[in-house]
Parts: sequence; structure tokens; C-alpha cells
Amino acid sequence: MPDNPLTPALFEFLEDLRDHNERDWFNEHKSVYEQVVRDPVVAWIEQWIRPLARSAPMLSVVAKRSRGSLIRIHRDTRFSRDKTPYKTNVGISLRHQADGDIHAPGVYVHLAPDECFLGAGCWRPPREALAAIRASIDANPKEYQQAHRRKAFAADFKLAGERLKTSPRDYAKDHPMIDELRRIDFIAVSPLTRQDVLANDATSEIVRRIRLAKPWMQFLCGAMDIPY
Repeated sequence: MPDNPLTPALFEFLEDLRDHNERDWFNEHKSVYEQVVRDPVVAWIEQWIRPLARSAPMLSVVAKRSRGSLIRIHRDTRFSRDKTPYKTNVGISLRHQADGDIHAPGVYVHLAPDECFLGAGCWRPPREALAAIRASIDANPKEYQQAHRRKAFAADFKLAGERLKTSPRDYAKDHPMIDELRRIDFIAVSPLTRQDVLANDATSEIVRRIRLAKPWMQFLCGAMDIPY
């Protein structure tokens, strides 16, 4: 794999931005953002394209400065009480190619000074997608358990997110899979250390974890009748 384009300066910039989350400060330091955050992350994403084309061909890996896999740093403050203009993390979203038509499972990489992780699956799927996942769990409980309890997967990933406080409609409270059916998020999270992100083999590690998540992603995509 090529050398890792990310450096400690990425996290240093995010720490500074956390302390100076203002438009004037960001505009004065925009060139620094571009040099140590945006451009290196785009170069890092570009390293993922070839290996993921083989192991996760349905994920869109788009190495562009804007409108690609790198999520824009500007926050949408229109409906938020928090009016700070910038995100203090880097977000990378690898969307399923079917995501324009339905809410499809995807992969998300999060880089922040206090937390880094890789997530795979669906975060807050809409009603139809959620119903399809629950129906698949009900019909294929063993396959679902195997998808997230495999030893290799469970060593790196844990299921995260929230559950309903009561049983979902159409499922009995004593259903053998009720704890899983109560989930409203079907996301598996794999923590990353800063050392993982900055290591020479960081691309290989990201690709390895996405490959580990393949059965999990296949189950969720299968529930929605889309390929993975």
C-alpha cells in the first residue's frame, strides 16, 4: 500500500478548530485545513478505491474535494440549537450504490481528536427499511446471529445504537429475538485509535475491517433485496 498521507497535523487542526469554531478563524486558516485535512483525506480515500472495488464493489468510494466520500466540514445549523458553523471531526461516508433510491446500508469512518471509529450498517433507517430488516431477522434468526457473532467480526465490532423501550408492532414481547427486533439502529462500530489512523498500514486496516463486516452488510442488504 502507498504511504499514509495523514499526519498528526490533522488532529491538531481539529483541536484548534474545536477551540476557535468561528467563521473568521476558519477563513484565516482555510489553507491549513486544505493542506493538512481535506487534501490528505481525499488522497487517503483514493487509496481505498482499488482494494474495495474487489471486496466491496457496491460501495461508492469517491475521492473528491467536494460532493464525494469526504463529508463537508460545514454544519447545517438551520434546525439546530448549536450554531457553531463547523464540524470538529472528519467524516467519510461510503454509500451503497443503491442509496439514491432507498436508505441502503453503508460504511462511515469518523476521525476526531477524542474518538475515531468505523461504522457499518444503517443508522436510523426509515420505516420501510427498518420493517424489512426486522422481517428478515424474524425469518432468518440464525443467519442474523451468525452475521454479527462470528469470532473475527466480534473481535473488532460491537453493535451500537438505540432500542425501543417496548416491543415493535407485530412482534410479541416474548419473541425469542425481541432484543434485536427492538433495535432502531443496525450499526456495527469498530473503534480506531489515533495510532491506527496514522499508521503506515492505515489503508490496509480500513480495508480489512470493511471486509470483516461483509456478512453483516450482506444480511442488511439482503433484507432490502439489494446486492452487496
